[in-house]
Amino acid sequence: MNALSGKVALITGGAAGIGRATVLLLAREGAAVAIADMNVGAGHSVVTEIIQAGGRAIFEPVDVTRVADCKRVAQRTIGEFGRVDILFNNAGIIRRATVLDLGEEDWDRVMGVNVKAIYLLSREVIPLMLKQGGGSIINTASAWGLSGGAKAAAYCASKGAVVLLTKAMAVDHGPQNIRVNCICPGDTDTGMLRNEADQLGEAADHFLSDAAKRPLGRVGLPEEIAQAVLYLASDASSFVTGTALVIDGGGLAGSV
Repeated sequence: MNALSGKVALITGGAAGIGRATVLLLAREGAAVAIADMNVGAGHSVVTEIIQAGGRAIFEPVDVTRVADCKRVAQRTIGEFGRVDILFNNAGIIRRATVLDLGEEDWDRVMGVNVKAIYLLSREVIPLMLKQGGGSIINTASAWGLSGGAKAAAYCASKGAVVLLTKAMAVDHGPQNIRVNCICPGDTDTGMLRNEADQLGEAADHFLSDAAKRPLGRVGLPEEIAQAVLYLASDASSFVTGTALVIDGGGLAGSV
């Protein structure tokens, strides 16, 4: 415990799913956490849980595709905690459709939340990290950023972009002691995964059963993905940058 004592983490999409699990884990490990999300009620609920457990946390309602919102949450984090050591660009959405069925508005929204937001918030946080001598940035990509999937054209394109954006940022900012990595989760039991079933018109139990067809025979848990983020955020990964860490129960290894 306390692997992140004295550290400050800013986490987008931190009110639910992988983001929430990561917020709670980093707080337990000693970090002060700033949560950015559009879900106001859920965001405040996570903050209350952390504070009641003796931790430090704030919530800021943020649309990560808006410059002003990204500036505001970065400045509030500095104002409350004095620094930003860890940036977890986790906010993400999915639209299940082929290019023929996908509307332009949905394409733009997926690319905005999944890719542009990383650029916008990193642009605000990196100068803060430079002043303090370094930091760790973790971006949420996907196993579908490394291998294509059916009826997920915009999502796969966005997550592939996250992988290479991560590598480019690692090259640019490694000399400044800023490590940049991404995680590539496979199917994880979150509200977003269940929403995919709705988008495809499938029963949730059938959809989850199909998603579990991988060597470990199940989908992941948000808490398992959070452990990978903790590793990349902590000094345990001090010589790791530019990597895409796959956490998918063996899904990319091959079919069963």
